[in-house]
Amino acid sequence: MTETRTPAPDLRGRLVALVAGNMAGRIGALASLGVATVMVARIGGPALVGAFTLVRILPGLLCHLSNAGLPGAAPFFLAGQEYDQSRVRPTLVWMTVGGAAAGGLVWLALSPLLYLLFFDSFGIWVAVAAAVPAFTQGFVSVGKGLLQGTDDLRGAALAITVEEFVFLPIYLVILIGWYGPGALITGLVLADLAAAAWIAARLRRRGFFAGWGRPDRALGRRIAAYGMRGQLGQLVDLLNLRLDVAFLGAMAGPSVLGVYTVASKFAELVQLPGLAVNYVLYPDFAKEDRRTAGDRTAKLVLPALVVSAVSALPLALLAGTVLPLVFGDAFDGALTPTYILLGGLITFGVSGLVMAYLYGVGSPGLTSLAQAAGLTVTIALDLALIPRFGATGAAVASALSYSTTTVALLLFFTRLKRRFQHDRQD
Repeated sequence: MTETRTPAPDLRGRLVALVAGNMAGRIGALASLGVATVMVARIGGPALVGAFTLVRILPGLLCHLSNAGLPGAAPFFLAGQEYDQSRVRPTLVWMTVGGAAAGGLVWLALSPLLYLLFFDSFGIWVAVAAAVPAFTQGFVSVGKGLLQGTDDLRGAALAITVEEFVFLPIYLVILIGWYGPGALITGLVLADLAAAAWIAARLRRRGFFAGWGRPDRALGRRIAAYGMRGQLGQLVDLLNLRLDVAFLGAMAGPSVLGVYTVASKFAELVQLPGLAVNYVLYPDFAKEDRRTAGDRTAKLVLPALVVSAVSALPLALLAGTVLPLVFGDAFDGALTPTYILLGGLITFGVSGLVMAYLYGVGSPGLTSLAQAAGLTVTIALDLALIPRFGATGAAVASALSYSTTTVALLLFFTRLKRRFQHDRQD
């Protein structure tokens, strides 16, 4: 009797399809954000772009501190077969609500300081009102992690687009009779609510809210412990990407910040492949044994580097034409920072791949250490270069910090992979 064997799944084809889908979602999000930035730039110039950046970025930083690393921890516990999902899911939801509330309350408490540091040119009421997006952004960031962990990678990719896209029609309606930072904050809050509602509806259709048990405090502490080990890395990653924004806003003013924002957003397009690979492979690595995950990662390091380098080339060629044409002559100063950032981001594909591996094998703390090394470079060079060179100095600091992080991640990956192979042999 001849045995019929089912062909093994085409892992390479699956990976390419999922990464392509995730990249499409990110491109949609960046396109929406780009249109929004152009709208804001045309309405209020570099100063209003700077305000737009601050009320988007700073509440997001606080959300990552207040939610105990849930966006990163949720996929690990939802994908792991050894966890009771009837308790994991309600526990994650209650932690999401608590983290969002904590973020809003902490922002309110810090609003006088935030006003002095970042919002003094816009008024104290803007600093206080930004507590609302500090609350609402938490639901969207964790919601995307819930979709990712329940193997709804298509839904997670769509959520990335929805999060940014829904701001456009809302903001357009608000602009009928309202301009300035208040309109921006209102648009962002309404967009967060719409995106969170969309994510919740998607989760409900997939049965996420069915068969719930009681939230588990012990499990919550375990989730928080895992999340906090990676939390520092998530925060440091955001700081590496956004600390230059904070320093420029405080030391150089909103106009210089607006110019640099345009440069960084354009250059960060090269991150898309690395972000997509990280998003897709993290749940896979969490399901696989550690040796298999290590072997897959090693095979993908060189392709990840090549893809990032190839992605940077057309962006560099287009920058000189696209940026002045789209944003106007007031943003001519964005060209040099763009070229510098593109050079530093070439290694980001490798960073995204290795971080997915470290999270998947249960070692998120190592990503935090690697990103802390990059943050050290960012802080030192930002303080040294921004006062004299402005946006160009910030770009140099960020570019060198990206490279430092990648090198540290590769060192940790090599050591950990070797250890797992040795344990398997024993």
